[in-house]
Amino acid sequence: MTAPLQRAIFWILVGFAVLILSLPMVIVVGASVTSGNIIAFPPEGFSLKWYEKIAQARDLQQAFWRSIQVSLVCVAVSVPVGTLAGIALSRYRLRGAMALQVYLLLPFTVPLIASGIGMMLVFGEWRILGALWPVGVACAVINLPFIIWSVSASAASLDRDLELAAQNCGAGPIATFFHVTLPAVMPGVITGGLLMFVLAMTEFLVSLLLTDARTVTLPVQVYNNIRSIITPDLAAVSTIFVVIALAAVWLLDRLVGLEIFLKSK
Repeated sequence: MTAPLQRAIFWILVGFAVLILSLPMVIVVGASVTSGNIIAFPPEGFSLKWYEKIAQARDLQQAFWRSIQVSLVCVAVSVPVGTLAGIALSRYRLRGAMALQVYLLLPFTVPLIASGIGMMLVFGEWRILGALWPVGVACAVINLPFIIWSVSASAASLDRDLELAAQNCGAGPIATFFHVTLPAVMPGVITGGLLMFVLAMTEFLVSLLLTDARTVTLPVQVYNNIRSIITPDLAAVSTIFVVIALAAVWLLDRLVGLEIFLKSK
């Protein structure tokens, strides 16, 4: 096979993959600006009335702010835990490190339905089921491997001599951590934190099991609305999720650069 033919096949496959990945998003965004009363693509005219409708929908507004609270709790829990775990696993020789890695990555391999039911039983026994902060903790637990991987990638590239130099200058372990180690792994921390925020914002299954009618998050509220009738306002809500994800990618690029994120994967 000649080199030009190989390049042509490669770009055809890349284009096909991009098309498949972007097509659902294009359809959702197009359906959200239709002037008709049903989801249709291509849209029947152009109108922003469905965005106006969700802006006035009190139940969606409340569910949105609950999702924000859940995401903030998730970040507050996962960032310190994931940062310390990522640094420890990549920088230090720990006894039973392999077993510890398996344990920390276990939530990623266990089906979400199993994790959700287990947390529902535990939180129910503790009489905190239905509150918002346990949902944030649950999202942190199930997505913790992502921030561990991100921080580990940054910690692995940290020059050990920098920490030794700080210690030779009289800095103690705590001062070395906050002035040398933590700034060096900050790109991984920021990457993992943004990823955890977005994942918690869009988490559905665990939120469905851990919330009640008073504390439903936005994905659960959308699901409840879909069970009755599917209208373009739900496509508008889905577009909001797309915008949030794109905003996170833009912020990530501005803060640490997308190349850092790609290396952490």
